Amino acid sequence: MRKLATVAVVAGLFLSGAGAAAADGWQKIENFWTPGVHFTGVEYKWEPKGQNHGGYHFRGDLKDLEPNDGHNVYVEVKVEGYDWNRFKGVQKRTVHLDKVVWDGAAQYTSRAQIQVCRDRGTLRPDNCTAVRKYKRPNH
Repeated sequence: MRKLATVAVVAGLFLSGAGAAAADGWQKIENFWTPGVHFTGVEYKWEPKGQNHGGYHFRGDLKDLEPNDGHNVYVEVKVEGYDWNRFKGVQKRTVHLDKVVWDGAAQYTSRAQIQVCRDRGTLRPDNCTAVRKYKRPNH
């Protein structure tokens, strides 16, 4: 009877750990689009505290939709308590981004924001998608 109880406890611990790992896995995001820029195949996850500094990890393909307009494209990500981080694309091309936004204390944060923009220079405002907000699971 003791062996059966031990097996049940071990199985329960294993399954609860697998559920936590699945909750922290890659989450798909709806594609971002605004005139001049497209961010597709987008996924994100919160890294565990002991891995990749516990940061907000995102990836996807950033595409300049208007290659002849002379403007670059970028993704901006903000982790709770920190400034925006800008990840630039390349004019006239599609680039794959796979980035982790982190700081020593970022592993203790639980919220992140992301948006995609076309840089239209200094005289005109950039056109950006709406900011999307995400929360670390179990916080």
